[in-house]
Amino acid sequence: MTVRTRFAPSPTGFIHLGNIRSALYPWAFARSTGGVFILRIEDTDLERSSQEAVDVIIEGMKWLGLDHDEGPFYQMQRMDRYKAVLGDMVTAGLVYPCYMSVAELDALRERQMAAKEKPRYDGTWRPEPGKTLPPVPEGVKPVLRFKNPQGGLVTWDDKVKGRIEISNDELDDLVIARPDGTPTYNFCVVVDDIDMTITHVIRGDDHVNNTPRQINIFRALGKEPPVYAHLPTVLNEQGEKMSKRNGAKPVTQYRDEGYLPDAMVNYLARLGWSHGDDELFSRAQFLEWFNLDHLGRSAAQFDEAKLRWVNAQHLKAMDDAVLAPIVADQLTLRGVNADGRLPRICGLFKDRCDTTVALANWASAFYGAVTPSDEERAQHLTDAIRPALATLAAKLADCEWSKSGISVAIKETTIAHGIKMPQLAMPVRVLVMGTAQTPSLDAVLELHQRQTVLDRLQNS
Repeated sequence: MTVRTRFAPSPTGFIHLGNIRSALYPWAFARSTGGVFILRIEDTDLERSSQEAVDVIIEGMKWLGLDHDEGPFYQMQRMDRYKAVLGDMVTAGLVYPCYMSVAELDALRERQMAAKEKPRYDGTWRPEPGKTLPPVPEGVKPVLRFKNPQGGLVTWDDKVKGRIEISNDELDDLVIARPDGTPTYNFCVVVDDIDMTITHVIRGDDHVNNTPRQINIFRALGKEPPVYAHLPTVLNEQGEKMSKRNGAKPVTQYRDEGYLPDAMVNYLARLGWSHGDDELFSRAQFLEWFNLDHLGRSAAQFDEAKLRWVNAQHLKAMDDAVLAPIVADQLTLRGVNADGRLPRICGLFKDRCDTTVALANWASAFYGAVTPSDEERAQHLTDAIRPALATLAAKLADCEWSKSGISVAIKETTIAHGIKMPQLAMPVRVLVMGTAQTPSLDAVLELHQRQTVLDRLQNS
C-alpha cells in the first residue's frame, strides 16, 4: 500500500504555526514512507474564503519546503462530482429530504435543552417502514440528511488517542446538502478522501467529533475509512488555543523576521512529536526518524524564546555559502546589494545571532554608513585616544590588507602609544562598526574595504 496523506486547510484566514504543524506531520509521514502528499483547499465557505489566504498557505508551505505531490485541489471546483455522488445516494436511499425549518429546529433544541437532553435532530422527516411523514410544506426547499445507522458503535483506532468508540445513537442525521443543493463539509471531505485514495488522515483534534460521522458516510458509500491520527492543540504562550484572534502570526511573518525553514521544521516537529530527548535535528534526520507511534497526546505550548534558540543553533551550524543568499535577501529588502564578502561576513558574525535579520544588521555595516550612538562616542572616542587612532590609520594605509597584516598594525600602534589592546580596539570598533562589541578586530577590519576603514577612522 502506498501511503497517501493530505493537508486540507480552509482559506478563511492566514495560516499560522498551529495550522502548519497539521501540514508538517502528513508531509513528513508521506516523505518518510515514500508516499504521496496532497494539498487540498477546502474553500466552500464562500463568505470567508479568500485568494489572499490561499496565497499565504501556498507561500508558507513553499518557504518551509513542504512540497506537495498532487494539487492544490479546490473543493469549489469539484461541485459537479459532489452532486453526482449525492444523486447516487438519493437513488440508493442513503439520504432523505428534510423540510424542518430553522425556527422549528431551534424550538426543538430549546425543548430538548429544557428537558436536559442532548440537542439533536429528532428524525421527524426520516422515512421508516410504516411511518407516516408530515405533509410537505409548500414553497420550502429541503435539506438532504444522511441516514445515520441506528444502534451499534462507530469505532476506530486513533494513532494518537488510541481506541475511540461512539454510539450511533449519539449521532443524529447529518445535513449533507443545503436547500440550494450545495454539499456540506463532512460530506465533501469523505468524497475527496475517497477520490484521492487517502490512506492516513493526520489532522487537529478539533476534527475528532466529525470523524464518526465521516466514517459512517465512508461505509455507506462502500469504502473503508483511512487511518486517523488526531493531533492535540497547539497553545500560544498564554496557554490559549493558537489562533489569529489570540495573536498568532502568519507563517510567512517568521520568514520575514529571519527564521530559517529547517529551524522552523525542527521546532514545529517537537510540538507534538519526539525522538527520545533529541532537541536539535536536521530535516533529513526528522524524516528518517518520523513515524506516527511517537506523536504526543498532550497539547503543546508555543515558546518563541525556544524557537529563537533552535533557530540560532541551526544558523550557527549552517554552511556560510548556503546562509549568505538568505542574508543577501534580507539586505536586498533594505536596498543593499551584497558582494562576494558576504559568506565570510556570515561566518564571522553568525555565532552572535539568532535570526538572519540580526545577521543582516551586522552585515549592513560592511555595505553602508554606520552611526555610532552619542553614548558610545562619548565613552570611547576621547581626546587621549585620538593620536593612537591617527597612527593606526597611517599604518593601515600601507599594510598588507590581510588579517595578519592588520594585526601587526594594531599591535605596533598599541606599543607605540603604550596602551592596551582594548583601549584601541573599542574606539576603532565604534567608528568602523558603530558598536564597541564585535568579533576579533583584525578579522572585522579585513572584511571591510581598506578605504572604508580609513574614512571611518577619520571620523573620530
